[in-house]
Amino acid sequence: MEKKQFQAESKRLLEMMINSIYTKKEVFLRELISNASDAIDKIYYKALTDDSLTFNKDDYYIKITPNKEKRTLTISDTGIGMTKEELETNLGTIAKSGSLAFKKENEIKDGHDIIGQFGVGFYAAFMVAKQVTVISKSLKSEEAYKWVSSGVDGYTIEPAEKNEVGTDIILTLKDNTEDESYDEFLNEWRIKEIVKKYSDFIRYPIKMEVTKSKPKDDDSNEYVDYKEEETLNSMVPIWKKNKNELKDEDYENFYNEKHFGFDKPLKHIHIKVDGTIRYDAILYIPEQAPFNFYTTDYEKGLELYSNGVLIMEKCADLLPDHFSFVKGLVDSPDLSLNISREMLQQDRQLKVIAKNIKNKIKRELLNLLKNEREKYEKFYESFGRVLKFGVYNEFGAHKEDLEDLIMFYSSKEKKLVTLDEYVSRMPEDQKYIYYATGDSIERIEKLPQTELVADKGYEILYFTEDVDEFAIKMLMNYKEKEFKSVSDSDLGIESTEDKKQVEAEEKENKDLFEHMAKVLGDKVKKVKPSNRLKTHPVCLSTEGDVTIEMEKVLNQMPNSQGVKAEKVLEINTNHEVFQSLKNAFEQDKEKLELYTKLLYNQALLIEGLPIEDPVEFTNDMCKVMV
Repeated sequence: MEKKQFQAESKRLLEMMINSIYTKKEVFLRELISNASDAIDKIYYKALTDDSLTFNKDDYYIKITPNKEKRTLTISDTGIGMTKEELETNLGTIAKSGSLAFKKENEIKDGHDIIGQFGVGFYAAFMVAKQVTVISKSLKSEEAYKWVSSGVDGYTIEPAEKNEVGTDIILTLKDNTEDESYDEFLNEWRIKEIVKKYSDFIRYPIKMEVTKSKPKDDDSNEYVDYKEEETLNSMVPIWKKNKNELKDEDYENFYNEKHFGFDKPLKHIHIKVDGTIRYDAILYIPEQAPFNFYTTDYEKGLELYSNGVLIMEKCADLLPDHFSFVKGLVDSPDLSLNISREMLQQDRQLKVIAKNIKNKIKRELLNLLKNEREKYEKFYESFGRVLKFGVYNEFGAHKEDLEDLIMFYSSKEKKLVTLDEYVSRMPEDQKYIYYATGDSIERIEKLPQTELVADKGYEILYFTEDVDEFAIKMLMNYKEKEFKSVSDSDLGIESTEDKKQVEAEEKENKDLFEHMAKVLGDKVKKVKPSNRLKTHPVCLSTEGDVTIEMEKVLNQMPNSQGVKAEKVLEINTNHEVFQSLKNAFEQDKEKLELYTKLLYNQALLIEGLPIEDPVEFTNDMCKVMV
């Protein structure tokens, strides 16, 4: 029998396909099942226009038959089949898509889409098979034909015996090597796993005889194996069903079946869009963060399907980083896929879908915040950090999307509040949104710097995470109200009388403060009397854009280059300690130096900053006690 050669360009493409186009060998089964589904679809479309044909969906199926003895895997369908000419055209010329041509010829526009686009999926079989045999009988012909190929060396076509219309693809698997075991594709459990992963929602049943066990007889403990035909796929995906058919339990069960998480999702979002770009989506907002969520190992993304066939397990482009916690999937027939159907071309459709999904997630989170506050706070406990990082990330590009979603602990409410809630309670004379930073709520409540703001009756937001202040600096303001740290050197609330008093004290004790500043050197920018302290003797405030909390965070990073805040040591002139400072300045400069260093180190401890020389500090404490 004469062996026919692939066209030269097809031969090169086949070599490339076998070695590099597909990243996972298991996708060969996805491609062959998708082609089989296309073949059945073609009969369905013919029946729409040909009165002599009737289409009873129950008569159509795909069957997988592994044979371990012969080391063959057969994929059979009851589809439209191929004539000799179609075998020659569709299989002899790589990238000649019979499905695409059929679709164009029949101008299918009813939404029941054919999967195939490129005509290359069939050749994925050569990744696992040393020989591929296709036996096909066309709906248009009484004759059946057999196409056989061992790869790039060409193919043969000859008449064959086949009674029913349809196609059988028989793969003779490659020999096992030290690195590859092709026998895995003959194991029932592995075949079921691949079908479930990629082809679970093919709309026709995918059948296979599965080995099961039963008692040998009623009184026996012995079991015998038997074969039973089983449908491996679900066929109708949940996202194709009407929302009014589904209950919360259905969505929760699907969440568990897809292994999106071990928790119970807080919220599900079912999206159906049938416009210029068509897609369905089911999204979940989890209750708990995965164990690796805040690590570099975490991989964001939604499962991506095209016509029910899994294309990508993690499509990162469908989610912005600040919504990376969302789980779920998107299914669209309108995506521009690349040749291996594994990755997306970066096109307009993908960007439109991603934008719509982002907006939908934001609306659902705002609804959750407004109508189910307890659930939102539970969500925020797990994922609030990533929202705040989203405000800061990319130079604040997403801050308008997120500013109404972020929350902070309130000094007045003693719970998490939104920025909108804070601003709505602000007195008319309050110019700024005040905040304080620290390692915990308990530590912040003890900060001396909060005294003046609290005495004014103003609410303070507590920032306890390292990202908080960076996010707020990027946000800059909310509803035209600027943010101000309680440690800022100018709080903007000092009365004229207070300012005059501080200026008078600073002038009166100018030499004392300058001497203390000289003792501390470049550790502080200056020493001055405080108008914010009521009961505490000392605190640190800052000037400039870098605050003390930001200094701590930045210096924990690699290549921090020793970033320093411009610190100001503030002294409470109404505290008895101040009189001791004045006495020491007049009578014992050595003691003043000791007091100054002690007060500075105390201020560092209050801020949670490390003392430069703990031994010197303890020795100084002992000197005071002697």
